Amino acid sequence: MSIGKVTIYEVAQHAGVAISTVSRVLNNSPEVSHATRQKVVASIEVLGFRPHRMAKMLAQQNSQTISVATPSFTALFYNEMLKGVKDTIRENGFDLLLTDLSSQNPHETLTRFFQRGSVDALLLALPGLDEKLLYEVRLLNAPVVLIGTRSDEFDSFYWDDAAGAEMAVQHLVEQGHTRIGMLAPHEWSEDAAPRADGYRRALLNAGLPFDPLLIQEGITIKHAGHSEEAGYEAIQALIKNAPDVTAIFAASDVLAIGALAALREMGKQVPEDMAVMGYDDLKISRFLGLSSINQKMFQVGLEAATQVIRRINDPKLPSIQRKIEPELQIRMTTRRK
Repeated sequence: MSIGKVTIYEVAQHAGVAISTVSRVLNNSPEVSHATRQKVVASIEVLGFRPHRMAKMLAQQNSQTISVATPSFTALFYNEMLKGVKDTIRENGFDLLLTDLSSQNPHETLTRFFQRGSVDALLLALPGLDEKLLYEVRLLNAPVVLIGTRSDEFDSFYWDDAAGAEMAVQHLVEQGHTRIGMLAPHEWSEDAAPRADGYRRALLNAGLPFDPLLIQEGITIKHAGHSEEAGYEAIQALIKNAPDVTAIFAASDVLAIGALAALREMGKQVPEDMAVMGYDDLKISRFLGLSSINQKMFQVGLEAATQVIRRINDPKLPSIQRKIEPELQIRMTTRRK
């Protein structure tokens, strides 16, 4: 049976019950016996059925809900995106449902969310979607926009992290630095490898040696290593192991902000003693004078929410794949006087 084509009629036939019984099970009605409910649920799982929530809501003439699923609602990176989403959804009269994927197994959390069949439309900001999760996304039978993962099948907004990192390190090279360290997230972070690749590529292109010992992680693991605490820890370890480093590329602004605090405590001047380059260009970074790579997160949130609303109104629109081009923002933390 083809993915996304299973109907409530086929579920009823497979379970040997009336369509109205399947409907009661989907709506958690207490009027269904436990045995019948289990039989219907088993048929739903075997057939891979997902209720078409959009059609149901339109038939009932209720307001529709756009779900936003992210690994964190407290990380500043996702906060920037959510501001753009919120503004767009509110202006268009939709309700907003936030789904927290910050557990130790975000893929499992997302799968459970999908299986509840409670999605009218979805903005999914989870990099590194595997085939199993993409299968679940197909079963939703609802408009979906991916953020952080490129897909020819779905609308998607994504970045070239390697190119952005290369741009950041090239700027440090142009400022005259030859010993450049990197503050990295934990290796299981989806952006860890491409940003390290861009760092390495920029050094080699400039004729500088690549030393893997100059890539330093923090100890704190929250947000996959993207936190102020991790940056604070990482810069201390880096300076201890490589005191001749004169510039650092931090793989996120929050790592850079933590590093700035540690450098200040160590009595080091920025950028005179140590140049600091971030990544993300958060709003707070502009007020701190932190050089960074702008990923345009607010704009991505706004455009992704606009696209999912377009798809609600016209499901047959061709999918779009939008690569967000990074932009270098030079400020006081890297500009030599």
